[in-house]
Amino acid sequence: MKLNYKQLGQGPNVILIHGLFGSLENLNVIAKPLSENFTVTNVDLRNHGLSPHSDEMNYPAMAKDIVELLQHLNIEKAHIIGHSMGGKVAMELALTQPQLIEKLVVLDIAPVTYPPRHTEILKALNAVASENIEDRKHADAIMQPFIDELGVRQFLLKSLAKNTAGNLTWRFNLPVIDKEYSEILSNVNENNSCLCNTLFIKGNDSDYILPEHRTAITTRFKNTNAKIIHGAGHWLHAQKPIAVNKAISDFLIQN
Repeated sequence: MKLNYKQLGQGPNVILIHGLFGSLENLNVIAKPLSENFTVTNVDLRNHGLSPHSDEMNYPAMAKDIVELLQHLNIEKAHIIGHSMGGKVAMELALTQPQLIEKLVVLDIAPVTYPPRHTEILKALNAVASENIEDRKHADAIMQPFIDELGVRQFLLKSLAKNTAGNLTWRFNLPVIDKEYSEILSNVNENNSCLCNTLFIKGNDSDYILPEHRTAITTRFKNTNAKIIHGAGHWLHAQKPIAVNKAISDFLIQN
């Protein structure tokens, strides 16, 4: 599958991978500063953004998409950075194709199976999809009973766009994401480990990486560093971009 991507900057290669319901635009806050020292390839995962849709939505398939993109771009080895679901894609890639990894940065996700936590979001998205939407304000009003947080609704609304018929629809493939949601919650490759130099960055206020996840992290990623961003939750790069970008740059540039 040929993923949509955007490249900027020059230098060693960095691949940026967004999270669930997102797109490459979400990680521009990381891509632009990194482009001062690196060639940054910011990607839309399958069923997201402007990338093709597929009935298959699991970590082996999504990691394979990244492998094919690296081959297409003639990149033999790259730094890989992923947030949330994109962090799991990055980990799957590192565990199955470690020769492609220079360094690995995982933003606020652990290599574990998670309990469902997007039930109300999926209800909200499906409620919007079932209506003839006039504008984003209309969509926001439909979502409000399901999602209290304005910031979450605003993030989701970025993926509302006009289709070829001129109707406002979700850019991401909502029916497949809904159907394959258990795959998105599932763990990454449990049989392998990776010796690549790895940095896990956690938002201090987030519950996505917990003390009980330490063993799962260190058994798969033997050469692991950790950084906590204070005053940030799961969307740490949006909440504390300067601190997150400094942590990433310091890690990638150091020998």
